[in-house]
Amino acid sequence: MFWRRTLLALSAVFLLPLVAWAEPANERYPLDKIELPAGFRINLFAGGAANAREMALGKNGTLFVGTQRAGVVYAIVDRNRDGVGDDGLIIASGLVSPNGVAFRDGALYVADAWRILRYDDIENRLEHPPKPIVLYDGYPHDAWHGWKFIAFGPDGLLYVPVGAPCNVCLRDPPYASITRLKSDGTGMEVFASGVRNSVGFDWDPKTKELWFTDNGRDNMGDDVPDDELDHAPRAGMHFGFPYCHAKGVADPQFGPGHECAKYTPPELGLGAHVAALGMRFYTGKMFPDEYRNQIFVAEHGSWNRSKPIGYRVVVARPGEQGEKRLESFAEGWLEPNGRAWGRPVDVLVASDGALLVSDDQAGGVYRITYGK
Repeated sequence: MFWRRTLLALSAVFLLPLVAWAEPANERYPLDKIELPAGFRINLFAGGAANAREMALGKNGTLFVGTQRAGVVYAIVDRNRDGVGDDGLIIASGLVSPNGVAFRDGALYVADAWRILRYDDIENRLEHPPKPIVLYDGYPHDAWHGWKFIAFGPDGLLYVPVGAPCNVCLRDPPYASITRLKSDGTGMEVFASGVRNSVGFDWDPKTKELWFTDNGRDNMGDDVPDDELDHAPRAGMHFGFPYCHAKGVADPQFGPGHECAKYTPPELGLGAHVAALGMRFYTGKMFPDEYRNQIFVAEHGSWNRSKPIGYRVVVARPGEQGEKRLESFAEGWLEPNGRAWGRPVDVLVASDGALLVSDDQAGGVYRITYGK
């Protein structure tokens, strides 16, 4: 793969020379270790994308990838449509934490910590990106849970979460909430509250209702509380944080005096400390019908559990009951010795129905396909 680096500063744009990246060795991306259901395959779509996080597809097929710590935004182009990226460009750099990316009406929206940036007509200007327009810069500056996942809803509004600036604490909104605002940056409002830290959401293609992941608090033990898959069919709902976690788990500090039944419980517990991040409804046609309109969730993996957990992609089936509601789909990033060579962050349905998976530890994007 070849990566072309474009350095974007707020005052000027610099085009650096073409840089050739050696094809990654199998030791860095040992995809033969990934276990998938029968008929599925995985390949490396883009290597060398350090700290790859949230993904968004442009109208012309460009894959935009944000980062949390690298401070850059990538654009990856598969020119011959063979399922492997041909060109990679860094279209923005020098940012604080540009985790979130969204595409709408030819423009790329980037959530860079406390602000929302817009890059107009971006797919026609990949070689010479425009200076960003600052749409909104009123979000908190806290680094703890300060990175953001963003997406446009069916209502045309841009949804932006604001994590709690702590493990557990009581702070006024917009902390611990999911907000939304117009595409021009005006009209910011809180849509859902009591949300500790959501780094992934999507809308049911049938009902157009919001579903999102939420990371549970730490320091209550290995198995409590679960990360959550939540459902918000309307604005104004409260999901319990910091008073209650998961399904009726009262917080030892903030829970007394608060009845957990008064808050909206999760639709599904995902497991304690799995770090559920990106999630999408599967709307493609490549996978078997049993996956249609089901939810794929990327589990980034635990960091402080005595026995590591997560580091995989799962399928959530909200309409099912019992064990069928959550099943492993892709795993193998976590080695039997407890060490992980990669950490899934986001999932995205490509235009051909393949499932893209970003990995911020190994630094790349994978492509999962079904059939021949």
